[in-house]
Amino acid sequence: MITENTGCLKYRTLSFGMSREVTRHYSTSFYSATQLFPPTVREAIHGIYGFVRLADEIVDSFHGQDQQALLDRFEADYDFAQEQGVSTNPVIHAFLITVNRYHIDDAYIRAFLASMRADLEKKVYTTRLEAEQYIYGSADVVGLMCLRVFCDGDERLFGELVTPAMRLGSAFQKVNFLRDLRQDVMELGRVYFPGFSMEQFDETTKQELVRDIEVDFAEALKGIRRLPDSSRLAVHTAYRYYMRLLDKIRNTPAGELVTRRIRVPNAEKFRLLSGAVIKYKLHMEIV
Repeated sequence: MITENTGCLKYRTLSFGMSREVTRHYSTSFYSATQLFPPTVREAIHGIYGFVRLADEIVDSFHGQDQQALLDRFEADYDFAQEQGVSTNPVIHAFLITVNRYHIDDAYIRAFLASMRADLEKKVYTTRLEAEQYIYGSADVVGLMCLRVFCDGDERLFGELVTPAMRLGSAFQKVNFLRDLRQDVMELGRVYFPGFSMEQFDETTKQELVRDIEVDFAEALKGIRRLPDSSRLAVHTAYRYYMRLLDKIRNTPAGELVTRRIRVPNAEKFRLLSGAVIKYKLHMEIV
């Protein structure tokens, strides 16, 4: 492991700063929610997000390149960083520090990378089991990585909140699937919902998918209520944002949902953020 001399401390600051900028650049709503974490938790969450975002970017955006080779190199760079205790890639370095500080299971990281690799190898998910395995790797384990940070060594609490954390990750991912239907299906050729087809996508199908997500959110909320004070407000704010996004999807005709990306306007995001902070300061119950 590297020693914390002045140069290393500067590089550490740079690395987490890069991960913070990746978070801010790719998701303003999530970045805003992270501002509600205390500094040490916020830094770790940025470290996780930066790593998973870059891997996702490789499989979603680097068209015309050898994406398989790039993803393999990305994973190899992480493995080398684990061996050396340092990475010359600042985002990987910040993630490595976070993994070691919070004892994040390597199995979570491998499951995540396996789902990223699946985006290059598999386009259509024909069974519920296949879809659940993909969601586990692409979203559930990210929630578990974050839960490691939130619990900070409290193994009993972590064990009790594993299922709600996974349900929250699943809910977020399924909302993203519905939000990004047009891009996923028309541009990337991916179908994550078993049995889905653009031609047969109607209000009945959409509402069934929405109800399934609502069940995930209901279970996730039970866990959010039990999170430590240091993380509850920020996670609940992200939950409220995604619930609002789901409301907009619910109220958008199915035919329109496949032609444009649904979003929550910035002004509304600000109101959600402000409302969450006010309720928290007034010690109002999370509902």
